[in-house]
Amino acid sequence: MDDIATWHPHAIADHAMVSDGQTGALVHRDGTIDWLCLPHFDSEPCFAALLGNGENGAWWLAPTEEVVRSHRRYRGDTMILETEYETANGSVRVTDFMPAARGAAPDIVRIVEGLSGSVCMRNRMALRFAEGRVHPRVSPMRDKEDPDAAPVLRATALAGPNAVMLDFSQPLRARDGHEETHFTIHAGQCEHFVMTWYPSHASPPDPVDVDKALAETEKWWSDWSRRNRYDGPDRAIVMRSLLAIRGLVQDETGGMLGALTAGLPESPGGARNWDYRFCWLRDATFALLALLRAGYRDEAREWIHWLYRALAGEPIAVQPFYTIDGGRIATEREASWLEGFAGARPVRFGNGAADQLQLDVYGEAIDALFVARNENLIEDGQLILELGMQLEKMWSAPDDGIWESRGKREHHVYSKAMCWVAFDRVTRLLQETGETDPEGRDAEHWRALANTVRAQVMERGFDKDVGAFTQSYGSRDLDAAVLRLPLVGFIDANDPRMLGTVAAIEQELMREGYVWRYKTNGSDGLEGEEGAFLACSSWLVDVYIGQGRDEDARTLFDRIAASANDLNLLSEEYLPEKRMMLGNFPQVLSHVAVINNAFGLAVGSGRIDRYQRG
Repeated sequence: MDDIATWHPHAIADHAMVSDGQTGALVHRDGTIDWLCLPHFDSEPCFAALLGNGENGAWWLAPTEEVVRSHRRYRGDTMILETEYETANGSVRVTDFMPAARGAAPDIVRIVEGLSGSVCMRNRMALRFAEGRVHPRVSPMRDKEDPDAAPVLRATALAGPNAVMLDFSQPLRARDGHEETHFTIHAGQCEHFVMTWYPSHASPPDPVDVDKALAETEKWWSDWSRRNRYDGPDRAIVMRSLLAIRGLVQDETGGMLGALTAGLPESPGGARNWDYRFCWLRDATFALLALLRAGYRDEAREWIHWLYRALAGEPIAVQPFYTIDGGRIATEREASWLEGFAGARPVRFGNGAADQLQLDVYGEAIDALFVARNENLIEDGQLILELGMQLEKMWSAPDDGIWESRGKREHHVYSKAMCWVAFDRVTRLLQETGETDPEGRDAEHWRALANTVRAQVMERGFDKDVGAFTQSYGSRDLDAAVLRLPLVGFIDANDPRMLGTVAAIEQELMREGYVWRYKTNGSDGLEGEEGAFLACSSWLVDVYIGQGRDEDARTLFDRIAASANDLNLLSEEYLPEKRMMLGNFPQVLSHVAVINNAFGLAVGSGRIDRYQRG
């Protein structure tokens, strides 16, 4: 690869993630880092080749010789990635990680270790700030006592507010728009390459002590992983799912991203390409329950604190998602200079769905707070009451639905059912405390309201001719979101109406053994198709468990697990006929659903445990 503009990522599944709790990077199996936002998860990417080509920013580190065999893995239960390459002349290991708990300056460390023989290597970096557009000014950091000394091992790259220090153990050489190093690695030899971000108005930070940082990072992740209390037969994918979730939590705020990436398509070459680098209340509340099940109370508590800050304001107006620090602005725009992953355009940054009305998030937030109170993570139910009272004013309105439709608002069945969840949890809170809401109304008022909502859903949300709960009132279209109705206690999994709904979804929304969200017939205001939605497939696993269909549950769970890549990382969607990952990656909602499946399978047939039902 002599022309960096010719490099393109080939498959979403080819990527691994490394993270330090401030930001994260994707590492392609060929040794290319093609996605990195600095200094935070939701900052502008400085490596954006994932959504374009190498000219949009990437960092390559791999043999120049033909690779005859390669293998990658995470070191134990950590976020330290190890990739081994074998050539005709020898073998080499590249270790990629982001030092944990180093401070305000995020770093990426790459260590090259010779394992046998000798291997010719190339280290090439093309930094591009402003979402893949701006070339930084790169300046060598020469020895003050001998400024003409060669070779140059350190340099700074500046562009606007951003600065990066490069600290390499092999000399830097400037090429056309990038920096490059060629070297030969011999058995027993180690070289390191470190990139550290800092504000351009500040002095460069101290260099990373590579050996110390590696040891500290391994200990940090290993200590965290040992707190996992799941020890069932599916532990490998559960542990990696927990690590993926933790890798998408920002240490400073406790906010949790929906995914690391923006703009990865939901169909090959399609236009359904969204920015998921935000904190979705729905996804994060599901994740909170999974974290509690696995024993991670501290992370659950931090997210509850984040939720309190994000919802602050009077009156409460809940958005579907927020920025990672709890902010509300997520202006959507198109990046016309990026050609898109495999030509999927437009590439979007920001997300206009922040302005949508999604009534279900009230139910999910209240349900999470109700569980948190039962787990003694919060002391009172004041926010539950405030959210419930706000929803009482709104629940009868049509909304945009769980899937962020860009079409007209409807009375979505799942949204209404989650309004029932909200009012049911308020009722139970007041029953437990014997108190009243701020307007002096007791549990009986809220129970009556919950009953009203439930009766409406049963009457208008279930179509007798279809034999199933549908997507919206008056519609005959199906929606896999209603699989969650028994999981939140709205209806028994073996109720004839739910049995009919599952049968209809199996008939209409399943293909190749996976579940699609709904039929994309244009009613959502968008063009094009999408893949199977992995979380919906997992929700069907949970319903199968509740219905006592153990064999079906295990078969579907194993199928979902098999759609993960070789590192047990999951995307948002999957195209089974092409065995292709689709959508943003790694996806929190997919990993959360798999964790819940594993715990559900362990709980046993015919049961939906307390974390699923509040």
